[in-house]
Amino acid sequence: MAGLSAALSLHKHAAAFGQNNTGALKNKPNIIFILTDDQRHDAMSCAGHPWLKTPNMDRLAKEGVRFRNAFVTTSLCSPSRGSFLTGCYAHSHEVFRNTGNDPNPSYPTFPQFLQKAGFKTAFIGKWHMSREDSPRPGYEHWVSFSGQGRYGNNNLNVDGQNVRSETYITDELTNYAVRFLKKEHNKPFML
Repeated sequence: MAGLSAALSLHKHAAAFGQNNTGALKNKPNIIFILTDDQRHDAMSCAGHPWLKTPNMDRLAKEGVRFRNAFVTTSLCSPSRGSFLTGCYAHSHEVFRNTGNDPNPSYPTFPQFLQKAGFKTAFIGKWHMSREDSPRPGYEHWVSFSGQGRYGNNNLNVDGQNVRSETYITDELTNYAVRFLKKEHNKPFML
Protein backbone atom coordinates (compact mmCIF):
# COMPACT_ATOMS: atom_id res chain seq x y z
CA MET A 1 0.00 0.00 0.00
CA ALA A 2 3.03 2.21 -0.43
CA GLY A 3 2.12 5.35 -2.30
CA LEU A 4 -1.30 5.49 -0.68
CA SER A 5 -3.04 8.81 -0.84
CA ALA A 6 -6.02 10.07 1.05
CA ALA A 7 -8.38 12.92 0.38
CA LEU A 8 -10.58 14.37 3.02
CA SER A 9 -13.34 16.67 1.96
CA LEU A 10 -14.96 18.92 4.53
CA HIS A 11 -18.14 20.70 3.53
CA LYS A 12 -19.81 23.54 5.41
CA HIS A 13 -16.74 24.40 7.51
CA ALA A 14 -17.66 25.05 11.14
CA ALA A 15 -16.10 25.74 14.52
CA ALA A 16 -18.70 23.74 16.47
CA PHE A 17 -17.20 20.33 15.62
CA GLY A 18 -16.80 19.01 19.17
CA GLN A 19 -20.13 20.15 20.65
CA ASN A 20 -22.96 17.73 21.36
CA ASN A 21 -26.08 19.93 21.39
CA THR A 22 -28.60 19.65 18.57
CA GLY A 23 -28.14 23.25 17.41
CA ALA A 24 -24.44 22.68 16.85
CA LEU A 25 -25.13 19.60 14.69
CA LYS A 26 -26.37 21.82 11.86
CA ASN A 27 -23.01 23.61 11.77
CA LYS A 28 -20.78 20.52 11.71
CA PRO A 29 -19.09 19.67 8.41
CA ASN A 30 -19.98 16.70 6.28
CA ILE A 31 -16.93 14.47 5.86
CA ILE A 32 -16.04 12.32 2.87
CA PHE A 33 -12.91 10.25 3.49
CA ILE A 34 -11.44 8.64 0.37
CA LEU A 35 -8.73 6.03 0.75
CA THR A 36 -7.15 4.69 -2.43
CA ASP A 37 -4.91 1.64 -2.74
CA ASP A 38 -1.51 1.72 -4.41
CA GLN A 39 -1.71 5.28 -5.64
CA ARG A 40 1.40 7.42 -5.98
CA HIS A 41 1.38 10.83 -4.34
CA ASP A 42 1.35 12.58 -7.73
CA ALA A 43 -1.26 10.41 -9.50
CA MET A 44 -3.86 13.20 -9.78
CA SER A 45 -3.88 16.16 -12.11
CA CYS A 46 -4.13 18.56 -9.14
CA ALA A 47 -0.81 17.10 -7.94
CA GLY A 48 0.85 18.04 -11.22
CA HIS A 49 0.68 14.76 -13.11
CA PRO A 50 1.39 15.58 -16.78
CA TRP A 51 -1.31 13.42 -18.42
CA LEU A 52 -3.71 12.00 -15.80
CA LYS A 53 -7.05 13.82 -15.70
CA THR A 54 -8.87 13.54 -12.36
CA PRO A 55 -11.43 16.38 -12.35
CA ASN A 56 -13.60 15.00 -9.54
CA MET A 57 -10.65 14.37 -7.21
CA ASP A 58 -9.25 17.78 -8.17
CA ARG A 59 -12.52 19.43 -7.15
CA LEU A 60 -12.54 17.61 -3.80
CA ALA A 61 -8.93 18.65 -3.23
CA LYS A 62 -9.75 22.28 -4.07
CA GLU A 63 -12.93 22.52 -1.97
CA GLY A 64 -11.80 20.29 0.90
CA VAL A 65 -8.49 19.19 2.34
CA ARG A 66 -5.74 17.39 0.43
CA PHE A 67 -2.90 15.85 2.38
CA ARG A 68 0.23 16.67 0.37
CA ASN A 69 2.64 14.75 2.58
CA ALA A 70 0.65 11.66 3.54
CA PHE A 71 2.35 8.33 4.02
CA VAL A 72 1.61 4.98 5.58
CA THR A 73 3.35 3.43 8.57
CA THR A 74 3.41 -0.06 7.05
CA SER A 75 3.73 -1.33 3.51
CA LEU A 76 0.63 -3.54 3.82
CA CYS A 77 -2.97 -2.59 3.08
CA SER A 78 -4.77 -3.88 6.18
CA PRO A 79 -2.40 -2.54 8.86
CA SER A 80 -2.46 0.85 7.11
CA ARG A 81 -6.26 0.86 7.16
CA GLY A 82 -6.18 0.02 10.86
CA SER A 83 -3.86 2.98 11.46
CA PHE A 84 -6.06 5.40 9.49
CA LEU A 85 -9.14 4.34 11.43
CA THR A 86 -7.65 4.22 14.94
CA GLY A 87 -4.83 6.74 14.71
CA CYS A 88 -2.50 4.08 16.17
CA TYR A 89 0.49 2.14 14.93
CA ALA A 90 0.01 -1.54 14.02
CA HIS A 91 1.71 -2.72 17.21
CA SER A 92 -1.15 -1.03 19.11
CA HIS A 93 -4.21 -1.79 16.95
CA GLU A 94 -2.87 -5.32 16.27
CA VAL A 95 -3.62 -5.62 12.56
CA PHE A 96 -0.31 -6.99 11.27
CA ARG A 97 -1.11 -8.65 7.94
CA ASN A 98 -3.66 -8.58 5.13
CA THR A 99 -5.44 -11.78 6.15
CA GLY A 100 -6.21 -11.36 9.76
CA ASN A 101 -8.34 -9.45 12.14
CA ASP A 102 -10.11 -6.18 12.80
CA PRO A 103 -8.35 -3.55 14.92
CA ASN A 104 -8.23 -4.20 18.65
CA PRO A 105 -11.60 -2.96 19.97
CA SER A 106 -9.90 -1.16 22.87
CA TYR A 107 -8.82 1.40 20.23
CA PRO A 108 -12.02 3.02 18.91
CA THR A 109 -12.10 4.20 15.32
CA PHE A 110 -12.67 7.82 14.33
CA PRO A 111 -16.13 6.95 12.89
CA GLN A 112 -17.14 5.72 16.36
CA PHE A 113 -16.21 9.13 17.80
CA LEU A 114 -18.06 10.92 15.00
CA GLN A 115 -21.14 8.76 15.55
CA LYS A 116 -21.11 9.67 19.27
CA ALA A 117 -20.85 13.34 18.24
CA GLY A 118 -24.09 13.04 16.25
CA PHE A 119 -22.86 12.18 12.75
CA LYS A 120 -24.59 9.69 10.46
CA THR A 121 -21.75 7.37 9.47
CA ALA A 122 -21.36 5.09 6.47
CA PHE A 123 -18.69 2.74 5.18
CA ILE A 124 -18.77 1.86 1.50
CA GLY A 125 -15.78 0.02 0.10
CA LYS A 126 -13.07 -2.53 0.81
CA TRP A 127 -12.71 -3.13 4.55
CA HIS A 128 -9.92 -5.72 4.13
CA MET A 129 -9.07 -6.18 7.80
CA SER A 130 -10.51 -9.65 8.15
CA ARG A 131 -12.28 -12.19 5.98
CA GLU A 132 -15.59 -11.24 7.63
CA ASP A 133 -17.81 -8.72 5.85
CA SER A 134 -20.38 -7.91 8.56
CA PRO A 135 -21.08 -4.30 9.61
CA ARG A 136 -18.60 -2.90 12.13
CA PRO A 137 -19.13 -0.64 15.16
CA GLY A 138 -19.27 3.04 14.30
CA TYR A 139 -21.22 2.73 11.06
CA GLU A 140 -24.97 3.18 10.59
CA HIS A 141 -24.75 2.22 6.91
CA TRP A 142 -22.42 -0.52 5.64
CA VAL A 143 -21.56 -1.81 2.15
CA SER A 144 -18.53 -4.08 1.86
CA PHE A 145 -17.33 -7.55 0.90
CA SER A 146 -15.06 -10.15 2.44
CA GLY A 147 -11.31 -10.05 1.99
CA GLN A 148 -9.70 -8.52 -1.08
CA GLY A 149 -12.80 -8.84 -3.25
CA ARG A 150 -12.96 -9.27 -7.02
CA TYR A 151 -13.52 -6.91 -9.93
CA GLY A 152 -16.96 -8.40 -10.56
CA ASN A 153 -19.48 -10.88 -9.18
CA ASN A 154 -18.95 -10.03 -5.53
CA ASN A 155 -21.20 -10.93 -2.65
CA LEU A 156 -21.77 -7.62 -0.90
CA ASN A 157 -22.88 -7.16 2.67
CA VAL A 158 -25.35 -4.26 2.61
CA ASP A 159 -26.38 -3.42 6.17
CA GLY A 160 -26.19 -7.09 7.15
CA GLN A 161 -27.95 -8.46 4.04
CA ASN A 162 -26.21 -10.50 1.34
CA VAL A 163 -26.55 -8.78 -2.06
CA ARG A 164 -25.03 -10.16 -5.27
CA SER A 165 -23.11 -7.61 -7.34
CA GLU A 166 -23.15 -8.27 -11.08
CA THR A 167 -21.21 -5.20 -12.22
CA TYR A 168 -17.65 -3.92 -11.94
CA ILE A 169 -17.06 -3.46 -8.20
CA THR A 170 -15.78 0.13 -8.44
CA ASP A 171 -18.92 1.18 -10.32
CA GLU A 172 -21.15 -0.70 -7.88
CA LEU A 173 -19.56 0.89 -4.79
CA THR A 174 -19.63 4.32 -6.43
CA ASN A 175 -23.36 3.93 -7.05
CA TYR A 176 -23.94 3.04 -3.39
CA ALA A 177 -21.89 6.07 -2.30
CA VAL A 178 -23.76 8.43 -4.64
CA ARG A 179 -27.11 7.14 -3.37
CA PHE A 180 -25.95 7.75 0.21
CA LEU A 181 -24.80 11.29 -0.63
CA LYS A 182 -28.07 12.15 -2.40
CA LYS A 183 -30.22 11.16 0.58
CA GLU A 184 -31.78 13.87 2.72
CA HIS A 185 -29.63 14.04 5.84
CA ASN A 186 -31.02 15.65 8.99
CA LYS A 187 -27.60 15.57 10.65
CA PRO A 188 -24.00 15.82 9.44
CA PHE A 189 -22.54 12.71 7.84
CA MET A 190 -19.24 10.94 7.39
CA LEU A 191 -18.77 8.62 4.43
